[in-house]
Amino acid sequence: MKRLSIGVLTVLLAAGLGLNAVAAPSNHASQGNVGPNAIAQASGGTAAAPPANFGSPPSGRYPILYNNHHVYAKPDTLRKGRVLAALVRGTTVLIPLRSMFQQMGATVKYNRSTKTVTISKPGASVKVTLGKPVVIINGESRPLDVPPMMYKGHILVPIRVLSEGMGAYVQWVPHREIVVVRYLPPTPPPPPATAPPPTPAPVATVAPTPTPAPIVAPYQDRFIVGDYILSPKVYNEFSPGNTGNNKRGGFSYAIRAASEFNLFKLPWMLEGDYRQYNYPHNCTSPTDPQCMVTSIGTMTQTYVPSFVVRDYDFDGRLGLKVANPRIYVGVGYLMRTNNAGYPRQTGWGFGAEKLPDLNRPVSVYGSVWYYPTVKGTCGTLTCPTGPYLLSYSETKYQIGADFTFSKTSPIFLDLGFLGDKGTAKQNTPGGIGYTHMGPYVGLGIKF
Repeated sequence: MKRLSIGVLTVLLAAGLGLNAVAAPSNHASQGNVGPNAIAQASGGTAAAPPANFGSPPSGRYPILYNNHHVYAKPDTLRKGRVLAALVRGTTVLIPLRSMFQQMGATVKYNRSTKTVTISKPGASVKVTLGKPVVIINGESRPLDVPPMMYKGHILVPIRVLSEGMGAYVQWVPHREIVVVRYLPPTPPPPPATAPPPTPAPVATVAPTPTPAPIVAPYQDRFIVGDYILSPKVYNEFSPGNTGNNKRGGFSYAIRAASEFNLFKLPWMLEGDYRQYNYPHNCTSPTDPQCMVTSIGTMTQTYVPSFVVRDYDFDGRLGLKVANPRIYVGVGYLMRTNNAGYPRQTGWGFGAEKLPDLNRPVSVYGSVWYYPTVKGTCGTLTCPTGPYLLSYSETKYQIGADFTFSKTSPIFLDLGFLGDKGTAKQNTPGGIGYTHMGPYVGLGIKF
């Protein structure tokens, strides 16, 4: 006989089972039909009708007699296509977990990732894990002689889990090769009678004024950032693709500041972007072709010795938010010049911009601004045969990412790629435009 749970004898006596009748030799018992009439008569009840003959159990498994009924070969009504039958491994009897526990009104849940089965019903909780010889009953861990196993797609557990977890009586009758299960669901105690509460006298009350929920203002970015432009490439009349930030080119950098604000109940942004590109104009000898530079307004060339060229570029932008997160369209005003004596050129334009989200650890941003006409007048001091109207169209772009160091720190890391492209329109040197571009890295402060 397999080890029974605490209280088995009590359940046995209460049920009044006639185990001797179950185990007694009988022609019918030898055929798998253990007599439930004998059990009922031993329990003091009247003789019951013979149980239905559900046939023989599957090969290698054994009949289960559950509350005087054979349930071992016919598919049970709870789970179509599955049968209730016991399996014997050595001295241990294993029973199908899901079918038996659901017969007793318990809920069974299986976690495939942890291979853990949780069985619950009012007043009882049982947990087992495939391959682990442990059962947890109402939070208490108890060892098992044989761990739960998977057999032909069904989880089998030792009968101890059934008896100790659910308070059932389970017995293996070896010489009849049958498992006897008896389970009486507990009867819940009636609720205590309580006197109805006295009816309180009506009291006039004044409803309190509800406290309005605080209005949380949406987050708005305000920041300034400085970037070091790493070795920018420059193409114009002074540079056929020279690289800045070398010993002769000097230091190229960019400064950008922006602020979001509300005006006329609409979200706006105001931004300023300044860039300075330093690069060499190379001239190694009077015969070096790079020494010759085409003049403004003419196709004549002038000898220009080596020097460090500095191109200055600033634009101010006003944008209206059109989408989240922080996407703006607006207008801009551009000013550009250099240290080669060129006139200052200005012009209005338009563009779109996505500001960074500095309230997040990582954010991306970018912008494209187009200025159809950027122009200035070259006077006779710079252009002796002038004056000439010098004009370009310019596209200015940038894409980057920001990394904040912490929620409390205002410092953030800024990196990306920026540049511009100017297209010749009128009186440009040699009829060509200009290009500046390069990666950058820097630090910013948010306010």
